[in-house]
Amino acid sequence: MFRPRRPRRITGLPINKMIPNILTLLALCAGLTAIRFGLHENWQMAVLSILLAGVLDGLDGRVARLLHGTSKFGAELDSLSDFVSFGVAPAMVLYFWSMQRAGGMGWALVLLYAVCMALRLARFNTMIGQPDLPSWAYNFFTGVPAPAAAGLVLLPMMISFQHESLAPFAHPGVSAVLLVTVSFLMVSKIPTFSGKRFRIPHAYVLPVMVMMALLAAFLVTAPWTTVTGVTLLYGATIPFSAAAFRRLKRQTEALRAIEPLQTDDSPPKA
Repeated sequence: MFRPRRPRRITGLPINKMIPNILTLLALCAGLTAIRFGLHENWQMAVLSILLAGVLDGLDGRVARLLHGTSKFGAELDSLSDFVSFGVAPAMVLYFWSMQRAGGMGWALVLLYAVCMALRLARFNTMIGQPDLPSWAYNFFTGVPAPAAAGLVLLPMMISFQHESLAPFAHPGVSAVLLVTVSFLMVSKIPTFSGKRFRIPHAYVLPVMVMMALLAAFLVTAPWTTVTGVTLLYGATIPFSAAAFRRLKRQTEALRAIEPLQTDDSPPKA
């Protein structure tokens, strides 16, 4: 007797697959909220919202890898969230804060930053999964990543929050220089440290944990000074990352040049 085949039961999506995308959406909401705070001239909350988006952006990819929840949908959503949170939101907040005093030139510079952010993210998406990259190249980004770029252009705002005597940092000229510089760094081919596959040697695990505890303490007692210092420290690492990239490239080329010589020196077959 023929029995009709039962239709396959549709299973739901595991919550593990949804957590990374939820974090990405929260980062997007944080970026949009920064624009709202900027409209109301609540500058500190605007910058905090962008910083929160950066923290969430750093978590979603790692959580996705831990929970095996990576997907092409998540990657595309992450790029869209990054463009809003680290491209549009910092540009608009800076325009409301100081760049509108520069007239049309101020608007052109924030547009330049947002466009370069879009180009940087588009290039990053096209480089995902390239099979021809050497193993050591995965420890580097090409150009400054989106969250770091947002932090760099917001430096004048964070500095001005610390004391009234630092109010000159609110001049449009200061932000203009950073907007142009960071825009160039985003679309450049300057290698910067990634940190995604960075491993801490066992001997340094405890010192690093102590440093993280000190960093947390300073974030509570002097938040803007600490965030400013961390951002400046990141900017100072860019020349060192480029030098490390070139050194690894030279070492790899030297090893590849030695391998054919070793092959030629092998004894002939009988």
